[in-house]
Amino acid sequence: KQHQQLLQLLVIHNSDPMKTVRARVLTRLLVHSTTAAPSFYRHRCLQLRGMSTKTTTTTKKTTTATAAVGVGATGGSPCEGYFLGFDSSTQGLKVTALDPNANVVYSKALNYDRDLPQYKTESGVHIKPDNVVTTPTLMLVEALDSLLNLMAADGFDFSKVTALSGSGQQHGSVYWKQGAKATLTGLDHTRSLADQLANSFSTFDSPIWMDSSTTPQARVLEECVGGAEALAKLTGSAGYERFTASQILKKVQHEQDVYQDTERISLISSFMCSLFLGDYASIELSDAAGMNLMDISTQEWSQDIVNAIDVTLPEKLGSPQAAYSNFGTIHPYFTKSFNFSSACKVVPWSGDNPCSVAGLGLSSSGDVGVSLGTSDTIFAIVPKTDSRPGLRGHIFPNPVDPGTDMVMLCYKNGSIAREYACKDIADGSWDKFSSLVAEAPPGNDGMCQFTLVYPEIVPHILQTGVYTMPNPDISRPEALAQSKPHQARALFEGQALSMRYFSQQLGVRPKRILLTGGASQNSDLQQVMADVFGVPVLVGQQADSASLGAALRALHAFECHSAGEFVPFSTIVESSLKDTFHQVASPNAEAHQVHSKNVDRVGEFLLSLSS
Repeated sequence: KQHQQLLQLLVIHNSDPMKTVRARVLTRLLVHSTTAAPSFYRHRCLQLRGMSTKTTTTTKKTTTATAAVGVGATGGSPCEGYFLGFDSSTQGLKVTALDPNANVVYSKALNYDRDLPQYKTESGVHIKPDNVVTTPTLMLVEALDSLLNLMAADGFDFSKVTALSGSGQQHGSVYWKQGAKATLTGLDHTRSLADQLANSFSTFDSPIWMDSSTTPQARVLEECVGGAEALAKLTGSAGYERFTASQILKKVQHEQDVYQDTERISLISSFMCSLFLGDYASIELSDAAGMNLMDISTQEWSQDIVNAIDVTLPEKLGSPQAAYSNFGTIHPYFTKSFNFSSACKVVPWSGDNPCSVAGLGLSSSGDVGVSLGTSDTIFAIVPKTDSRPGLRGHIFPNPVDPGTDMVMLCYKNGSIAREYACKDIADGSWDKFSSLVAEAPPGNDGMCQFTLVYPEIVPHILQTGVYTMPNPDISRPEALAQSKPHQARALFEGQALSMRYFSQQLGVRPKRILLTGGASQNSDLQQVMADVFGVPVLVGQQADSASLGAALRALHAFECHSAGEFVPFSTIVESSLKDTFHQVASPNAEAHQVHSKNVDRVGEFLLSLSS
């Protein structure tokens, strides 16, 4: 009977030029069938939905990964009990599933530009005048429904999910309108999330980390506590335009109607978590530290900063919560729509960078993670007693260890700059770009180049453009700057030298570099990082450490909940991650010596450009 229903729907779909039959109905009939649908029906459903059952693989120089790994791809059927980790990133939504032994058994990715073209984003964002950068809030909602439908089409068994968590691009904020909570708690499984939440926001554009329009507001926050350095010591960071407190203050100052109509302010991490809960989720401590709002010593909202914005602000924020706590169980919308177990635990979501720390399994001094994605991020774990908040870089509570902090530097111009340079220098071919890099010597004859597609964060440079640091010791530096091989190598070496200089200021002394992110697969960049830092470079088996880290955090929180006390994160990852990373590059001693001579020059040059 169910197969007959399927066939009838397919016939109707084929005869209807408007294609009004919802793809989710077809998927549910497949997923909830008591017997497996014949392969013809499954194949035809996927055709109608414009999907492919083939796995997409990345090329040698690809900087973004969208490959989907089916259930059982690691060999055999997955174990009972899954732990899901989602990553709501700048350019897409990803998911990773682990078995109870922390083995990856499934992953899937959705790209906003490609899979949700109706929102007309470029690299997942809308770029507006005056350095305003936003993402459509409703797109994040629709992406979740779409990704879960893709998983269902793969035959993923949601009933086996024990707990889930996730990561969200840090600093981004969502503004729920008055009365939205009632809609959220009353979600109806017969309608999509996007349909039901379409009118639940006081503004439909979420400011994200790429926005740099709030310089006046960032200065106000610094002044209210005694200056930039005082704000850094209080909150872990100096005042940054992209941080959420500045974005909220801008709303208070210039969009009072929006602010007054706002019932709740979520970070993107707590926003996505709220969808699974069917209720407002608290902001996780590590992500809260990326707002310029939380006193990192008390882990509560700073009253001085609250007073500078709005004394009622805490009512719109809720209280921060530890990453390894347990929010509760999943909303019935997901149990009825996708057959999740009603006992599935929802664990607080955190930011993408804290989750990447978990995904990399960083635990020892000298282990440094570098995420090479849309933005580039370098982070390391330090004892709380050794944390040194300063004008550049950030201190966040470690999401998986209450006794330590994570140190982080974030560069806005990561893969965005690399892709721009590849198109400009090598016609968009990474093979050609690699050949150019090989033609210039390590050290690049003392020349570095910095491509700023967007205003930079480290150091603070608002003016975009291509900046060349020439070598004053050569006779014709302008000729060197026009050399394509030198331009190509200058990009990679400039980025790596900047990371080394500014991480040293925070006391980071690496013993090895663990690379992650799409560009971590680039062999030229791997070798440059090894030569610049003078340590081995390792790459993980999975490029998306944020979603992996979120899944590990779900497993960790479940273990803590089961034990009734905090369980060291190392006990979760020690056995499962020890073979995850493999060495891909060793430092060349001569090249490292050359780079070491240029480190201070690079730092001084970049600081001279800083506003």
